Amino acid sequence: MTLRLSTVILPYRRWHEGGRTTWQRAEQLGFHGAFTYDHLSWRSFRDGPWFGAVPTLTAAAAVTDRLRLGTLVTSPNFRHPVTLAKELISLDDISGGRITLGIGAGGTGYDATALGQDPWTPRERADRFGEFVPLLDRLLTEDAVSYEGGFYSAHEARNIPGCVQRPRLPFAVAATGPRGLRLAARYGQAWVTTGDPKLYENGTPEQSVQAIRRQAEKLAAACAEIGRDASAMDKILLTGFTPDRGRPLQSLDAFVDFAGRHQELGFTEIVIHWPIPDSDFAAEDKVFEQIAMEAPAQLS
Repeated sequence: MTLRLSTVILPYRRWHEGGRTTWQRAEQLGFHGAFTYDHLSWRSFRDGPWFGAVPTLTAAAAVTDRLRLGTLVTSPNFRHPVTLAKELISLDDISGGRITLGIGAGGTGYDATALGQDPWTPRERADRFGEFVPLLDRLLTEDAVSYEGGFYSAHEARNIPGCVQRPRLPFAVAATGPRGLRLAARYGQAWVTTGDPKLYENGTPEQSVQAIRRQAEKLAAACAEIGRDASAMDKILLTGFTPDRGRPLQSLDAFVDFAGRHQELGFTEIVIHWPIPDSDFAAEDKVFEQIAMEAPAQLS
């Protein structure tokens, strides 16, 4: 099976000062998909320009034709299923059915407190995620939805005509814990991981591969519980957060070696960050473009 190669473009550039051309260049380079983060602000980019994910993807849909587009990832931190569903249906329509929703439980970063609330505990994040995903699934597949839950409600929410993609646009569920993996097994068309964050600082690439293998095995077990074949499910690795850090983007050979080791674990898609100078995602543009154009053929 050919390993798909995608990129993630952080929304830090003004649309008419490099933003537009970056998304168009991603399509020209042959990437399968291009994603963006769905945050209000993020880490070292906190005090600089940062634009909204949905408007950015809408603009990207208007200037590309083939590229799949989506979020890596959206979370309940500042989203509500009712309003998010309306935006996604609109975005899926504008793009002609090219949207994938990457979705996760959220974390403790700036988004967690931007609306004035205290950060949710890990248990509350899991509880909310467990309610958020099934409700969003209903909102994207049913014309009218009413629901009263512990965290979210919907009253005769209308979503006509629904998604271009049927029965709805695909979910790529980011999860590593048991509850999240069960949601991925039941609702996800794909599973997303960034590896084991505990290994980022002091782990080795070999330890990371083993940890990701264990995650994939747990996903397979969650799928088996509901009679689903995990091998038929797309598996996406968002790179840049394993102990390898930026080394896979130092050369074509380094990337092919890195991607091949994860392809053996059953991954169907690898996502690499578009280079950003003077950041954790710095990389040589020429090497990055060589990887985009030549790596997929070597991994087929």
